[in-house]
Parts: sequence; C-alpha cells; structure tokens
Amino acid sequence: MKNLLVGQSGGPTAVINGSLYGVFHEAVLCPEQIGHIYGMRNGIEGFLKGRMIDLSLTLDASSLERLKYTPGSYLGSCRCRLPDDLSDPVYAALFDLLDKQDIGYVLYIGGNDSMDTVSKLAACASKLGSDIRFVGIPKTIDNDLVLTDHTPGFGSAAKYVAAAVQEICTDAAVYDAPSVTIVEIMGRHAGWLTASAALARRYKGGNPALLYLPEIPFDQENFLNRLQEEVHRHRQVVVCVSEGLRDKEGRLLCEYELTSSTDQFGHKQLSGCSRYLAQLVRSRLGWKARAVELSVLQRCSSCHQSLTDLSEAVDAGSFGVKAALLGKTGCMVTFTRGCPYSVSYGLADVSLICNREKTVPRDWISPDGTDIGPELIDYLTPLVQGSTQVPLKDGRPDFVYLENPVLKA
Repeated sequence: MKNLLVGQSGGPTAVINGSLYGVFHEAVLCPEQIGHIYGMRNGIEGFLKGRMIDLSLTLDASSLERLKYTPGSYLGSCRCRLPDDLSDPVYAALFDLLDKQDIGYVLYIGGNDSMDTVSKLAACASKLGSDIRFVGIPKTIDNDLVLTDHTPGFGSAAKYVAAAVQEICTDAAVYDAPSVTIVEIMGRHAGWLTASAALARRYKGGNPALLYLPEIPFDQENFLNRLQEEVHRHRQVVVCVSEGLRDKEGRLLCEYELTSSTDQFGHKQLSGCSRYLAQLVRSRLGWKARAVELSVLQRCSSCHQSLTDLSEAVDAGSFGVKAALLGKTGCMVTFTRGCPYSVSYGLADVSLICNREKTVPRDWISPDGTDIGPELIDYLTPLVQGSTQVPLKDGRPDFVYLENPVLKA
C-alpha cells in the first residue's frame, strides 16, 4: 500500500476542482492499494517547501459535494517550472520528500507547463529507478493541449464567454448612435475561446460581427475598413478579439502603447489589446468605442458551468487514478470524441504533449480571418451543454474553502 499525492497548477478553471473530486472519490474506493490521500498546497512549489494536507481530514461528505461547484484551485496553485537538468538538486529534494511520505502515486492537474512538470518527474523517476507513478490530468481554458480533443475547463469558459458576449450584444443594441464595443478574450496563441463568442449570435450576420483570433496576423487598416462596413449595416457593432493578437511582424497589439511584464515562465502578461483598439476607433473613425476585458471572469465563474465540462473533469480525475494503479506513468489523460457526441478516455505520452500548442485549424477560420466556419461551431456546441446548480447559502454561492492547517512533509 502506498499513499497518493495530488496537486493543482497553473491558472484555475470553473471545473478544476471537479478533477480533484474525481481523484479523491476514486482513491477512497481503493483502500487496499492507497493509504493516505495527500494534497500539495500550491502545487509542486508548495510541496518543495513541505506544505501538504491530508484530504481525508478536510473533505467530509458535504464539502466534497460542494467542491465540484467551487471555482479556483481548492489546494492552491503555482507557476513553477522545474529545471531542464534532471541532475539539479531540486529533484533529489523532491524525491526525498516523496519517499519520506511513502508516496506511490502523483496526480498533477494542470495545463501545458504542468504537463512539463509531470514529464520531468517521470523521467527523473526512471533515471533514479523509482517506482513512483506520475500521471497528468489535463486542465486549461485555452484548450491548447495536443493529443486530446479538448480539455476540462474549456467548455465552461466557452459557455461563459458566449453568455457574456450575448449580454453585451443586447446591451449595445439599445442605442441608435454608431458605437463599437471591443471584447477582449483570453488566448495567447490559440483562439479557441474567442471563437466560442460566435455561439452568442442570434442570427446569421448578427453580433458579434467580427472575431479576431491570434492564428491570423492582425491588420489594422483592414480592421478599420471592415468595421466601417459593419457599422453601416448594424450601427452598433460588437467585436471579439484574442488578447494575444499580433501584427504581421509578430508584435503584440497590447505592446503598442503598454509595457508588458512577464510571468515565472517568461510568458508576456497580456492585457490592453481591446483598450488600444477602442482608442484607435475613436481617433481614426470618431465613433464611440468601449473596451471590455472579460479577464479572470472567464476562468473563475461558476454561474455558467457546463454540465458536460464538469462531468468530464470528474471522469478525467477518476481515470487518472485508475491508470496510476495499473502502473501507468509519464502520461496524461486524453479525450477522444465520438459521433454523436461522446467521450472516451485514454492516455498519451506526456513528453509528446508538454511544450506544444494546439491552435485552431486554418480551414476552420473564414478566408478573410474575421470569423469562424461551421466546423468550429459544430466542435464547440456539445462542450457547452447542460447546466449545474451551484449550492447556495443565504442567496450566495456556498463554495468550499480550505481552512485546515498544513501538514509539514
């Protein structure tokens, strides 16, 4: 019998705790193979500091059920990139901690950089002759992990974007004077989330009138010309843009007037694309223009949680535990889509997934790069189906929070 350790890493989603629920729920069904179920506090970075909790002491029946509907990362998150050199002392420290706690299974819930962590730990285990099994549980609202049809977290974020943009379009339509509303949506290199704004359209040719994805170089003059055409048709125009838009030279639009900082992975902090474009519209065309950044609301809102997304997130966590118990390691849980819509779960070598990105296929984007095609609508629609009922207390969401003391590894 060995203990199981689970962690969460990277940006949270509306269903990342659904995967944690799946891991815990499956693990408690295997008392002959799994002893304690531990959680890393703030991912691998927190565990390196010896911070973890015994989930059996913090998740009773009531809190476990509420966990599925709680956004954010219950265990806390981190953005920590492990060294490429597997002989770095940090690995010896990590495996010393894992051995000290008699850990046999490590489940790590996260996106691209988190899968890099799983890949490195599995490779290091092989090098050291350790039998600890490392399995990645996919998570990202960006939907940019390769070798899987889609990722948990994306469906709920897409549903939120579609609902929010539909409300923005309804609000913009009440005035008669020409106006432009530019909605900035998350997406560094992949435009899956911005594409989901098309689900807000009530009729063909309606708002949002224009969609700009980072897969296509952005042309300012073409944008202004298209905008004039749409304003003459609609008067009030809503445009959705990815935060990672770049011009043909590869320069980020958000850098035109703003200074961008970087995160721990060296990724540029993206924000301000919509503000720049709104100012461009005001100065060049003289119309009223406003910028709306959905920002973290895309990933932390549980009010538009997709039931499909939540169910698949739970199943991914459960499948990961089963895979680890079968001796699988150095892998990530993957989704394969069936027709009519269904999902089957599998595993892929995590080293083939990390540090790669799945972008929207060019033939799923309109020839002029300002809209998406029917293939993408067909892809998106099943992922936003179904609604959940978030538990309420005194008229407000009754989320579950971690307040128990941390065990020192």
